[in-house]
Amino acid sequence: MEFCRRTKTSHIIAIALLFFILGLANSRVVESRKQRRSNLFDFQAINCRKHSAVLTDFGGKGDGITSNTKAFQSAINHLSQFAPDGGAQLIVPPGKWLTGSFNLTSHFTLYLHQNAVILASQDESEYPIIEPLASYGRGRDGPGGRYISLIFGTNLVDVVITGGNGTIDGQGSYWWDKFHKEELKYTRPYLIEILYSQQIQITNLTLINSPSWHVHPVYTRDIIIQGLTIRAPVDSPNTDGINPDSCTNTRIEDCFIVSGDDCIAVKSGWDEYGIKVGLPTQQLVIRRLTCISPDSAVIALGSEMSGGIKDVRAEDITAIASQSGVRIKTAPGRGAYVKDIYVRRMTMHTMKYVFWMAGSYGEHPDEGYDPKALPVVQNINFKDMVAENVTIAGNLAGIEGDPFTGICISNVSIGISSFSKKKPWNCSDIEGVTSNVSPQPCSLLPDNAPGSLKGCDFPEDQLPIESVPLKTCSVAGKYF
Repeated sequence: MEFCRRTKTSHIIAIALLFFILGLANSRVVESRKQRRSNLFDFQAINCRKHSAVLTDFGGKGDGITSNTKAFQSAINHLSQFAPDGGAQLIVPPGKWLTGSFNLTSHFTLYLHQNAVILASQDESEYPIIEPLASYGRGRDGPGGRYISLIFGTNLVDVVITGGNGTIDGQGSYWWDKFHKEELKYTRPYLIEILYSQQIQITNLTLINSPSWHVHPVYTRDIIIQGLTIRAPVDSPNTDGINPDSCTNTRIEDCFIVSGDDCIAVKSGWDEYGIKVGLPTQQLVIRRLTCISPDSAVIALGSEMSGGIKDVRAEDITAIASQSGVRIKTAPGRGAYVKDIYVRRMTMHTMKYVFWMAGSYGEHPDEGYDPKALPVVQNINFKDMVAENVTIAGNLAGIEGDPFTGICISNVSIGISSFSKKKPWNCSDIEGVTSNVSPQPCSLLPDNAPGSLKGCDFPEDQLPIESVPLKTCSVAGKYF
C-alpha cells in the first residue's frame, strides 16, 4: 500500500504526542476499572473461577531469559481438570515471562498483572507447524502450513484473557526481517488465535509487536474484545490489530490501535476455499475505536470475504493519520457478499481517503479460483462523519457488470487538504444516494432533494453480544 510520504513525515511528531497522551489515558482507564479491596484485585469477566494458581507454582521464571513454555502448558493442563468444578484461572505475576506457543483450555481465565510481560520466543522450534485454515487453503505468507500462534485455542468454551493492562510482546522484528528477506518457510504466527470456540473475552491488555496479526478469532462466536492497546511500528508488515474471521456475534470496543496494516480487518475466507466453507462474519459491533495506520484502513472489510460479511455496525470511531476510513476490498473470484454495513459518528484527521471501495483487489490463493464468482456489495451506509486534511474524499470502484449498490452517505463534511491536486471523488460501477455531503459527490451518488433523505440507516436494535453482562471477579493479592 502507498501513502503520501510528505503527510507521514509532517505528522510523525503529532502522532507520537497523541500516542503518548492516549496511552496514558488508556492506562488510567484500565486502572480505574481495577479496584483493590481487602487485598483483592477486581476485574470484569464473563465468568469468575472457583480455582486459582500462579505460574511460579509450575516452575515459571520471570527473568526474561528462561523459557516458560513448559510452565505455561503444565499449568494450563493441570487447571483444565477444574473445568467441571467452577473453572480455574492462571495468574501471571510481575516479571518478564519468555515463552513459545501454548494452548488454552475451556472454562479458564489467563490473568496478567499490570507489571507482567509475556515475551514471545523468537525460537521457531517453539511454534509447531499447523495446517492452513480450511477457508484459506494456504498460509497468508505463502503456500503450505503456518506457525501456530503464541496463545492458541480451538474448540473451547468460556475463555477469558485479561488483566490489569499487562503486556503481551510478540517480539516481531525477527519475523518481519525474515518476511522481508523472503526467508520464511511457513506463515508467521499470530499473537492470539482462537478457533471453533464460543464465549471468548479478550480485554484490558497491551499487545505489541506481533509477528503478524495481533488478535484473530476465527470460526468463533460470542466474542467480547474490549480495552485493548495494540501497538506495532507503522512500517511493520501485516501487523493488523483485530481480525474477526468467519465469526458471529462479536463486540469490539474501547480499543486504541497503532498498526502497520488495517486496525480492524473483517474477514471470512479466501476465494474458492472461503466459498466452500461458507461461514460469514456477521453481527459485529465496533465502537469507540481510535486508530493510527498511515498505510492502511481504520476498518477494512475484506479482502478475504468469500464466506460473506454482513450486519456490521461501527460508531464513534476516531482515525488519525491513516490511509482510509472504512475500506471495502474485493474482486472477481471472491464471490459471497459485503452487505448491511452501517457506520456513524466517525471523526478523521489527516487521511488519504475517507471512503474507499475497490472491486479489483486481485490477490488469489492459487489458480483454482473462479473468476465468474462475483461478490455482491450492497446496502452500505455512512452518516454523521467529519474529516479534515484529506487528499481524496472518495475512491469508489465497483466491478464492471457487477456494480456496488445501495450506497448511502449522509451528513458528511470533508475538508480537502490545500496540498491536494486530486479530484475529490472518483466513481465507477456504483449506485447510491447522498444527502448533505461536502464536497459534492460524483454524479453516481446524486444528492437527493432536500428532505427526501433524512439520513442513512443505522439499526436501532441491539445485537445479542451487546447485552452480555460482565461479572466482577477477583485475584488474591497474595499472588503478587
